[in-house]
Amino acid sequence: MATPFVTAGAVTGHSGGELSSGDDSGDVEMPQTPETEASRSLTELFEKAAAHLQGLIQVASREQLLYLYARYKQVRVGNCNTPKPSFFDFEGKQKWEAWKALGDSSPTQAMQEYIAVVKKLDPGWNPQTSEKKGKEARSGFGGPVVSSLYHEETIREEDKDIFDYCRENNIDHITKAILSESVDVNMKDEEDNEGQTALHYAAACEFLDIVELLLQSGADPALRDQDGCVPEEVTGCKAVSLVLQRHVASKA
Repeated sequence: MATPFVTAGAVTGHSGGELSSGDDSGDVEMPQTPETEASRSLTELFEKAAAHLQGLIQVASREQLLYLYARYKQVRVGNCNTPKPSFFDFEGKQKWEAWKALGDSSPTQAMQEYIAVVKKLDPGWNPQTSEKKGKEARSGFGGPVVSSLYHEETIREEDKDIFDYCRENNIDHITKAILSESVDVNMKDEEDNEGQTALHYAAACEFLDIVELLLQSGADPALRDQDGCVPEEVTGCKAVSLVLQRHVASKA
C-alpha cells in the first residue's frame, strides 16, 4: 500500500514540460512546505527511535514492547490487514490483537506515540546522536528488536506469570508458584482477550505433566474461555484429553 507520509527522499519531482531557463532536463526541485518538512522530521525521528530501541530491550516491559510493535506496524503497513493467528500461536495472536486495536489510527499519530514511549524509556536520549547501523541494528518483522518481541529471552523474569511458564513448559516454576500460594490456578489471563486459564494453555500446548499438576492443584477443567471452550476442546492430544475426561468423571 502507498505510504501515507512523505519519506526522507521524496522531495523532487518532474515538471512535465520545458523549463523557461532553457534547461532541457525537465527536472525541477519541488518547493518545500512546512507540512512536508514536518512530515520528514517526524519520519526521521521515528526511524531513529526505532533504531534506539535496540538498546532499551531490557528496561522495556512486555506491555511497552507490544505497544511499540503495534505502532511500528501501523506506520509501516497501515491498518491491520492480516487474519488473526491461530489459537496455538500465542505470540502472533497477542501481536495481532495489539495492532488490530489501533483501528484507523493515522501513521502520524502512531509515530508520535512510538517516539514518546522511547523517550520515556530513555529520558536522556538525544535523537541528534547518530545511531549504530548495519549489523548492530537488528531489523526484521516489526522493526529493530520488536521483531523478537515475545521470544522468551526478551521477557524479563520478574514480568513472567503462570501463563508464561505454561507456554515455556516450565513445570518447576509453576510448582513453586502454586506451593507459595501466590497464584490462583483458575484465574484467567488478563492480557488475553479470549479469557484462557493456565489449564487452557497447558492443554493447547499438549504439556501433559503441567495439565496433571494443575488439575491436582485445583484447576477447574469445566471453566470456559471467551469462545465457550473448556480446556479439553482446545487440545489435539489424546493423552491430555483423556486426563481431563477422567478428572471430570471423578468429580461427577
